Amino acid sequence: PQRPDDRQHGRPRPPLRRGRKGGIQDQGLGRSSVRRAILPLEGSLIRLTFSTKIHLKTNGAGLPIAVEITGGEVSDYRGYGPLMEADGPLARVLLADRGYDSDAIRQDMQDRGGVAVIPARRNRKVRESVDTHIYALRNRIERCFNRLKNARRVATRYDKTAASFLGFVQITSIRMWFRDFVNTA
Repeated sequence: PQRPDDRQHGRPRPPLRRGRKGGIQDQGLGRSSVRRAILPLEGSLIRLTFSTKIHLKTNGAGLPIAVEITGGEVSDYRGYGPLMEADGPLARVLLADRGYDSDAIRQDMQDRGGVAVIPARRNRKVRESVDTHIYALRNRIERCFNRLKNARRVATRYDKTAASFLGFVQITSIRMWFRDFVNTA
């Protein structure tokens, strides 16, 4: 017995999706544009690729405390909430890049009793000054990302599901904590 939505009934299109196939919506994958320069005279080629953003909450030493992943096209604002609600010590200083610059995030950090050190976006009309000496400590966060991406599986994301990728990011984070304990003991 053939079903009416089967391909064998002469329709030139694929069968209707009735829950049989899954998608990448909830797998932390999303389209993001990558600019590749071809030649200086011709401009650049924009190529859409699948990518994943890793949002990190670290301690003062640059060791990860909380991790969240989102798709490549998702704004950084969506990664802020789950990181701040995660278990662990309260953040007193938020060192973030321009992607996290919003009035809501600044107000939330002020309500939590912390300070947001975020450079202003270029399109902001009212710019707040940033303490460059404190913002220079953001280098520790970038070094944490570098150490995470030393694991090839994190850098290239071979995992299909978001849960397995997030699990491996957490395993890599645990390895970083072990190395820190061994080196300080």
